[in-house]
Amino acid sequence: MRFLLDQDVYHITACLLSDLGHDVVSVAQLGLSRADDALLLRVAGEQNRILVTRDRDFGGPVFFGDTRVGVIYLRILPTTLKAVHTELRQVLLAHDEDELKAAFVVVEPGRHRIRSLRSQGDSRAR
Repeated sequence: MRFLLDQDVYHITACLLSDLGHDVVSVAQLGLSRADDALLLRVAGEQNRILVTRDRDFGGPVFFGDTRVGVIYLRILPTTLKAVHTELRQVLLAHDEDELKAAFVVVEPGRHRIRSLRSQGDSRAR
């Protein structure tokens, strides 16, 4: 899978995704550390990537804005890192790239919720 990591994503999470064989690019690598959310979504879409973030404010722009880009929102703290990474691995095993590119996914310790961007009424918890 192809991911664009927001500036707030822990380096260890970037390493986890890379170690799992995914194509990972950070916004810093693209010179976009100070870019606004709309630009990050546009770049993720242009590069055919799923945005990974710790910023909960992406829900509004994704569902109500012009850009439909897959987002994985990590509800993660240093104290919950291991549990969230375990659940993130489960998300990546349970859902294919096409599904994640068309969804807003909330990953937290012990569970995740996925909501399709294609049909705003489709919401599933796992």
